[in-house]
Amino acid sequence: MAKYQDIYPTEPLLRSQDAARPLAADLLNLEYFEAEPGAMPTRVFDQHHVLLNLNDEPHRVENWRGGEHRDFTFCKNEVVVTPAGLESGWRWHIRSKVIVLTIDPDKLERFCQSELGLLLSRQQLLDRPQFEDQDLVDAAVNALDALRDRGPGSEVMYECLARVLLVKLVRKFGEERAEAVEFSPSFTAEHYRSVLDLIEAKYAAPLAVEDLARAASLSPSHFARLFKETVGESPHQFLTRYRVERASAMLADPTRALIDVALACGFSDQPHFSRVFKKVTGSTPRQYRQTLDQDRAKNP
Repeated sequence: MAKYQDIYPTEPLLRSQDAARPLAADLLNLEYFEAEPGAMPTRVFDQHHVLLNLNDEPHRVENWRGGEHRDFTFCKNEVVVTPAGLESGWRWHIRSKVIVLTIDPDKLERFCQSELGLLLSRQQLLDRPQFEDQDLVDAAVNALDALRDRGPGSEVMYECLARVLLVKLVRKFGEERAEAVEFSPSFTAEHYRSVLDLIEAKYAAPLAVEDLARAASLSPSHFARLFKETVGESPHQFLTRYRVERASAMLADPTRALIDVALACGFSDQPHFSRVFKKVTGSTPRQYRQTLDQDRAKNP
């Protein structure tokens, strides 16, 4: 059966669904558990998971994540963030008292665009194996208390507190490449996402402005002008910065040759890589790696 909107001859000038704010309760699933000692098998999930420990007693916990086994003491107000797509499993050795947040990545992305003016990268949440954050735990407890309250206005209260919790979560653990972008009808978040998807998938290959414009379904000249007006830098500058950021992450592996990093990030050769990297960061790739090595030596 056809929808009215499908057959009307022109686009509406205003739509209520464009103005409606996404509900935090629709994308943030908050659950409280008190479970006897046990284990969860290692799995890869489509959702982000955030664990917030409420147990007053420090206790032993084991976590298998990304092929690494962590055996640690879990203290009150500590948080573990596990991004979607990261393999994770658990074993706990005393009765647990924990809040678990599960968040859909696509819904989180839309929430950040419409509510915070941020466009998150596909990583979205940083992997934080263990981190103390009483402020975030307090925000989660407040939302939990609102869930427990069955009185008048409790649902409205939960929605408000869930929004506060989400904002705090993104501010503290949001992916560092989140950018404030003011979109327009001419260059929308969908245009930006299409370009970013292409760059994330093919930054190692030669990419011209024409390729990026094609991803956004715009002419190259129109695309280049709108992109710079919206993002604040040219498509070429944006692509270069993205490649340097990817290279910076790869340089953390001391066994990886500089030429391998250069080619993996779309640079034609090592001298070209070194020139561009220094122009963007102020240091050569070799100097950057030496700084990382010195930091590791100081904080083994």
